[in-house]
Amino acid sequence: MNDSSLPTPETDSQSELELLRLLAETPQVSQRHIAKGLGLSLGKTHYILQALLAKGWVKAQNFRRSGNKLAYAYLLTPSGITQRMRLTRVFLASKEQEFERLQGEIVRLRKELDDQDDDRVLAGR
Repeated sequence: MNDSSLPTPETDSQSELELLRLLAETPQVSQRHIAKGLGLSLGKTHYILQALLAKGWVKAQNFRRSGNKLAYAYLLTPSGITQRMRLTRVFLASKEQEFERLQGEIVRLRKELDDQDDDRVLAGR
């Protein structure tokens, strides 16, 4: 059974990259805001964030001295910055390959349509 909603290494890597990019831009962000910004469920966001914390790519720092225990800044560690760049390279290479494949497919489809148009013109004579 192939369920496209199941996580794959590629989708997990893409989600990690998106989260690392968001945290680099806006470290003082709530998980709810992250989830909304990335179009993920709050549970999935929490899962990915916990994985990044466990890998040592992100550290959480309480930035308010108030009683609000949920107010954190998520800071990329040096290894997090390195991994963000690595994931960016991998993602870019993947998208470039996909782009080249799509360009080839577009050329083939246009040729197919042109050939069909030529056949209709010849058949109409």
